[in-house]
Amino acid sequence: MPETLKETSADASAPIAAVPAPTAEVAKARSLWTDAWYDLRRSPLFVVSAVLIIFLLVMAIFPGLFTGADPRYADLAHHYLQRPKWGHFFQADWFGYDIQGRSIYARVVYGARASITVAVVVTALVTILGTVVGMLAGYFGGWIDTILSRVTDIFFGVPFILGAMVVLTSFEERHIWVVILALAFLGWTQIARVARGSVMTIKQADYVMAAKALGASTTRILLKHIMPNAIAPVIVVATIALGGYISAEATLSFLGIGLAEPTVSWGVDISSGQEQLRNAAYVLIIPSVMVSITVLAFIMLGDAVRNALDPKLR
Repeated sequence: MPETLKETSADASAPIAAVPAPTAEVAKARSLWTDAWYDLRRSPLFVVSAVLIIFLLVMAIFPGLFTGADPRYADLAHHYLQRPKWGHFFQADWFGYDIQGRSIYARVVYGARASITVAVVVTALVTILGTVVGMLAGYFGGWIDTILSRVTDIFFGVPFILGAMVVLTSFEERHIWVVILALAFLGWTQIARVARGSVMTIKQADYVMAAKALGASTTRILLKHIMPNAIAPVIVVATIALGGYISAEATLSFLGIGLAEPTVSWGVDISSGQEQLRNAAYVLIIPSVMVSITVLAFIMLGDAVRNALDPKLR
């Protein structure tokens, strides 16, 4: 046998060396929400706003942890011209007293409950209503889109505060649920527009077309395929709008059309504090600062969520 054939035969009979497996681990693909949460945890804007919001929520739910004073207890021996005791931290006289001798600090603590409750419930209602209207208009199109879009335009053309004033003046008693329904009745239009535009883009995606081709029902397509992918911009708008509803409630209460006594609210205290603006400005300034801080916290949270969910801003 020729030498070349012997070498070839020897090589063929030699054992084949195993190919070493790659040592580098393949990174797992992350979803949009996982990736967004990864970015949010590293965002100073999100951390600061989240800490503020958690603090305000705890204060609204458990006001007794912050003060033992009664926000409705009036003692005329404590006059608003008696300056606050800035060194008496967390005491009833820390921020002084209003014209009726009630503790401003206690009213600030307990006032968070009404203001935040209005904002959270209104945001939940307008998000649900606006998302449903926007999804139906964007998915079905045609005459359904035309009717829902024109209804949205009608509500959108009504000035928000002016419309709320008109609605609230028709009620003799304006308790907290009346204010919530009035604000929700007029505040869903922006979210409806955002949801409609998002659904119109997503319904052209391949996975939606595939679901239709496989015979999936309309309800399943909307709930399982479109809504999870269209909800991101809605969440951003709703988070930012939540702060706006707090300022709207304070504005209406300041004008004497929103919440009223005996409800403890920042807007009610701002309204009553305007009479002492010259002699004791802190009666007006302190609840106003609380409104500003709360609105700023939710706006900051909305900006952080938008930056995390929008791929163009990465």
